[in-house]
Amino acid sequence: MREGYEGTGPGAITPDGCAVELYSRLPVGDEPDVIAAAVPAGSSILELGSGVGRMTHALLERGFGVTAVDESAEMLERVRGARTICGPIEELRLDETFDVVLLASFLVHAGDAEVRRGLLRTCVRHLAKGGCVLIQREGEDYHTNVPRERVDPAGFTVRIVSAEPVGDGVDAVRAEYVFPDAVWTQTFRSRPLTKEQFEEALGEEGLRVDRYLTEDGMWVRAVAAATGD
Repeated sequence: MREGYEGTGPGAITPDGCAVELYSRLPVGDEPDVIAAAVPAGSSILELGSGVGRMTHALLERGFGVTAVDESAEMLERVRGARTICGPIEELRLDETFDVVLLASFLVHAGDAEVRRGLLRTCVRHLAKGGCVLIQREGEDYHTNVPRERVDPAGFTVRIVSAEPVGDGVDAVRAEYVFPDAVWTQTFRSRPLTKEQFEEALGEEGLRVDRYLTEDGMWVRAVAAATGD
């Protein structure tokens, strides 16, 4: 397990506390539509942190070519129809580039700032000329509106139970997923980033915000700072 990360519940638990069986049950939201609207049809996509392929499969259905990367072999066993690569994202070095690099699941908020820098460097390293990086940020009140819960139409409840400071601007966040037949928990480290801090972090690695894709600012299209669009 990564330091500060843990998970409980049935089935395999990944190094960052995610439960494979849980993520196999979670439905995909509107994220694939946001992505499809922001990039050219048929783009090649490098999906960093694909998990079991919730978005992978939806993007394949929309005609994109997807390379799915995750550090959990158990997660990648659930991915169908895409090329898969197992290993830590921040260490990824493929001898190729992609039209789109996708960094979702709030990974940019990694508690360890060096891990965040490594993630963004991986994005830049694999970005084709004229391509873009799509990043999912936390909502503005993610760490302050706690506890909170949401009942999904599929019949399960998601709770953010707490977000407790652990030093250096990092919070330990605890989440619960309650299904009729099982309960999973995950505790992980997350670093809140204001919009200014987020844009500064991108700039440090040679990226700049091209535009915010959603009204809440949670989905962002970034491009290489030197070349623009």
